[in-house]
Amino acid sequence: MTGPPRRALATAAAALLLAGCGPAAGDPATGSADGAADTTLVVFAAASLEEPVRELGARFEDTHPGLAVELSIAGSSTLVTQIQEGAAADVIATADTATMDQLVTAGLTAQDPVPLATNTLRIAVPAGNPAEVTDLASLTREGTRLVVCAPAVPCGAATGALAEAAGLELSPVSEEQSVTDVLGKVRTGEADAGLVYATDIARAGGDVEGLD
Repeated sequence: MTGPPRRALATAAAALLLAGCGPAAGDPATGSADGAADTTLVVFAAASLEEPVRELGARFEDTHPGLAVELSIAGSSTLVTQIQEGAAADVIATADTATMDQLVTAGLTAQDPVPLATNTLRIAVPAGNPAEVTDLASLTREGTRLVVCAPAVPCGAATGALAEAAGLELSPVSEEQSVTDVLGKVRTGEADAGLVYATDIARAGGDVEGLD
C-alpha cells in the first residue's frame, strides 16, 4: 500500500526464463530460404499489459529480422502456473512482483526480474454510472453488483489490501481470473462496478467511467 487508503499500487515486472529461443525454421545464423522467421521469442504477459506488450513485440520484430514474437496473454497467476507445469516461454511479464517471486523461488528465472511500471487501482462503472457509485465505501451498499479479481490474481491481491486498509468488507458477486474480465463485466452492464487498473479504464474509452 502507498498513499491514502483509497489508493493501491501494483508494480509490473518482467523476467527472462530458463528456456531459450528455439529455431522455428532453418538456421538462425543463416536465415531460412523462404524468408520466414527463423527464431520465435515466446512472451507470456499479464492481461493488463497486453496493449503495450503487443506494441513492443511489433517494434522488436522490426528491429530483429528473422525473429517472430509469439504472445500468450492471460492472468499473471495463470501464466505462472503454466510455466511451473512445464510450459515453454522465454520472457514473462506479470502484473505484480509477488506473483513473479513464485518463479524466482522455484528457480525458473534466468535473471532477476526487472520492475517495469506501477499502476493504480480505480473504480470502474458503466457509462452513466446507473448505480450511482461514488466512492469505495459505496461499493458495500446492499444490491450493488461488485466484480473484482480473484485473490490469487495481482489486481485481486491489491483489492484485498485496499479494502483492508480502508476498513471495509467487500462482497463481490464474482471474482475473475484477470482484470480484463472484470472490465468486460462492467462494460456490458453485468456489474455495477469493478476494481481495475487506471490504464484499463483509459483504454476502455467511453464504455466505462473511472472513480478514484
